[in-house]
Amino acid sequence: MPSWSVIARRIRVPLGFGFATVYLWLAHPTWKSIIAGALVCIPGLLLRGFASGHVRKNTELTTSGPYAYSRNPLYLGSLMLAAGFAIAGRSWWIGAGMIVIFVAVYLPVIHAEERFLQQQFPQFEEYARRVPRFVPRLRTPGSPTGTLGSNFSTDLYWQHREYNSVLGAVGMMAALVAKMIWLAHQ
Repeated sequence: MPSWSVIARRIRVPLGFGFATVYLWLAHPTWKSIIAGALVCIPGLLLRGFASGHVRKNTELTTSGPYAYSRNPLYLGSLMLAAGFAIAGRSWWIGAGMIVIFVAVYLPVIHAEERFLQQQFPQFEEYARRVPRFVPRLRTPGSPTGTLGSNFSTDLYWQHREYNSVLGAVGMMAALVAKMIWLAHQ
């Protein structure tokens, strides 16, 4: 039987789509909440996009760009997106559900990915000592982890299809606006 981290890795995307349906049902958006939520989502999208233009999955240990500040900038960007959507949806149930999903699904995936990186790349141990797992450090001390703008590749961004995050966020915000307008006419 597969471990929970393997199961969590497999279900995280379908679970997200299922949660999106529940999210729209529970959401009580207003213009103010949508704008506030978007202001949190946008930096999350930018962080995800910037990180995806640096990561070369399974071929090298990425330590440049946002990976010089956090070992998991893609997940940090996703958490920022979730927080933005929780704000936009104005429901404590949504926020609680997002926290449960993050703790039960994403944390085990992060731990499993780090075990994989530790086995694949001998330099991961040193990298993990210098760079925090999640909450980014504010500056990089003179270390070989790279600089913020170095090594960004638009080809990697497109290869990883990170634009889907932008399209999904815009689509979900549009759905919130539609729900808000629909509710106003009920």
